[in-house]
Amino acid sequence: MKDLTAFLDLFMEKTGYPEDSRDTFRDLNRKLLADDETKAWFDRVVAQYESDDPAPFFPDLDALGDSIGVHKYSIELFFFMYQAWFLRAKYAEKGLPETIFWDSMTDLRAKLVECRNVYGINGSFVASWFHGFFEMTRFALGRLQFEITEYGHGEPYTCCGASVRDGDKLIGMHIPSLGPLTTELMLDAFKRAYNFPLFAEVRVPGTDWMPFCCGSYLLYPPHYDFLPPQSNILKFMDCFDIISSADSEVFNDKWRIFANYKDAEPADLPRDTSLRRAFADRLLAGGKTGSGWGIFFFDGEKILKNGANR
Repeated sequence: MKDLTAFLDLFMEKTGYPEDSRDTFRDLNRKLLADDETKAWFDRVVAQYESDDPAPFFPDLDALGDSIGVHKYSIELFFFMYQAWFLRAKYAEKGLPETIFWDSMTDLRAKLVECRNVYGINGSFVASWFHGFFEMTRFALGRLQFEITEYGHGEPYTCCGASVRDGDKLIGMHIPSLGPLTTELMLDAFKRAYNFPLFAEVRVPGTDWMPFCCGSYLLYPPHYDFLPPQSNILKFMDCFDIISSADSEVFNDKWRIFANYKDAEPADLPRDTSLRRAFADRLLAGGKTGSGWGIFFFDGEKILKNGANR
């Protein structure tokens, strides 16, 4: 195990970790470096992660955390903070701007804050999500995150005389919990993705347009019925042609809105923001939640889609 103490401090500073969380990871780092047996155990976990079959590495990592009295959410987040030192070098080897590296790594801070808000622990309860960043298939480009995926909806999607079909490549997007998502920030991110060298070949067949897609609870069409008109979620939905959606019997994304109140009854949910009030009222009235999948084309300056989802 390398002594990356200085880098870890830099990492937490550059990505904006809350001040009161930083000592958790400094102390964890000291525990891991404390003796040769612990360092060797950590190295075995790293070797497993870097192997052709990284799936089993989390149980061994969690067991290491137990052995030094560290919660699994904390050591799982720390592991990827440590791996970021190597990822930074890979960005340099590929000639990618370091700003994109730091923007992408800010996702770890977003997941840290979510874990603090939901469980009161400095760590991450979704650490398996980070693989895409460390495999260098997912990148933060401005306010949003993007990766290459494929169309697979059977019927082609056609817009403005052009189509994508099953197997055609698309740019999938993700929305980290890093503050407001305004129209200006969305368009800026779409432009960055359109011009990103590693996505240069992803185009709608026969055009120079880029096809974007997203699957999320944010794209649930009934949001138009109960969210306030000024909601940034509605503005995000307006970017897409939502071509499929589904109701959910259980609101699995409830934690994203209500944090540590995720298990509360509707009558007990906090209503301190317009978004929380809207969802709390929806749930109290017995309304459903769900998810949707949407797509649009982008010509480098403007969104191309077929119509309104309302």
